Amino acid sequence: MEVWIGRNGERHGPYQEEQVKEWLRSGQLSPDDLGWYEGLADWRPLSLLFPQDKPAPAPNPYGPPPLQQTQQAQPAGRTIHFDYASFWQRFGAWVIDLLILMIPSMLVTYALGGVEAYKHLLDQIQAGADMATALRDYAKATEGANVASLVITFLYYMLFEASKLQATPGKLALRLRVTGLNGQRITLGRSAARNIVRLLGAVFGLIPIVCYLAITWTQRKQGLHDLWASTFVLNGTAQEQPPNRPNGEQPGHFNA
Repeated sequence: MEVWIGRNGERHGPYQEEQVKEWLRSGQLSPDDLGWYEGLADWRPLSLLFPQDKPAPAPNPYGPPPLQQTQQAQPAGRTIHFDYASFWQRFGAWVIDLLILMIPSMLVTYALGGVEAYKHLLDQIQAGADMATALRDYAKATEGANVASLVITFLYYMLFEASKLQATPGKLALRLRVTGLNGQRITLGRSAARNIVRLLGAVFGLIPIVCYLAITWTQRKQGLHDLWASTFVLNGTAQEQPPNRPNGEQPGHFNA
């Protein structure tokens, strides 16, 4: 089991359970330090997590040594280090989501007469009708289906990325999550702003991958929609992350 340690407003780790127990017994960790492992709803004192592993009677004259810091908390003025998802990871997630979205899009197209419109287009072409006129008629006939598909796509991304999962099924499949600049879950409004860029790109005929191209040169691997909404896409699912505590806690707790 891997355990995260909280001390002085920062979180460290993860460390192996036996290593944490040994540090407790040797006095390198205090029983008042906080710990968290997957499955816990919140941070708890190490004295409650490992009651059998008490520190040695003799105090450590040098005090508990600093832990190797792997991720800082969120107080102002501190830099948070994140594991940003790469272009190809995000592209793979987009392909998975695209395949999933094809199912409701096809159903909507069928329900709103898209199949009949396509057959009519083929009949016009075979009859030698003007191609521009035939395509214009087809676009007009499928306008409702296209709008419905765009709305479904927009709601799909907006609701999934603002949920507790913080990810669409495609991102979950590749163990990715969407966060704010401090690593927090984004609000529904920010998720909507993030995906408006994607929606506008489709409306104006731009290839959706345009949003992703900026990932290849931006320092924090942000696409156009990330830059617009101030979001990141990080490695690791939301369920794998230690819970964050809000500011202004009671004494004995920490911000992490």
